[in-house]
Amino acid sequence: MTDKPGNHKLVDVQLDERSLVRRSPDIEHERNVAIFDLLEQNVFSPIGAHADQGPFALVLGIEENRLVFDIRDGGQQPLGKIILALSPFRRIVKDYFEICESYFEAIKHATPSKIETLDMARRGVHNEGSTLLMERLKGKIDTDFDSARRLFTLICVLHIRG
Repeated sequence: MTDKPGNHKLVDVQLDERSLVRRSPDIEHERNVAIFDLLEQNVFSPIGAHADQGPFALVLGIEENRLVFDIRDGGQQPLGKIILALSPFRRIVKDYFEICESYFEAIKHATPSKIETLDMARRGVHNEGSTLLMERLKGKIDTDFDSARRLFTLICVLHIRG
């Protein structure tokens, strides 16, 4: 792949609406922030893609219990799908939801040190999920840690059930 700056990135990210349920305003905010931050700065390079195929668009979804990265060119023409098993993500997503719930509950009435401890734990689990995502994408999509963090946030949003 010829390295052309600016071509190995995402310029559009959507979540597959068939995978989504109605979410609280807080979750919608997290989703919107993750997408905004991801589009502002990211590294996203499907292995085997030609430099002139980027920048890329992504539709992220869940189909038949699998995580689907539907990759398209900037004009929304399909380039291919990367499909990952969801099972390796289940425990970490569950842990992340539990620690987030504790964190948001603590914000209401806990001491600052308790809130800080939970926030550090929350970030640690999020980092663990991001690392797992990078490992699962190895040989399929090159990305950096910050991009993987934001993608992991979106994967968590896809796991929310009504």
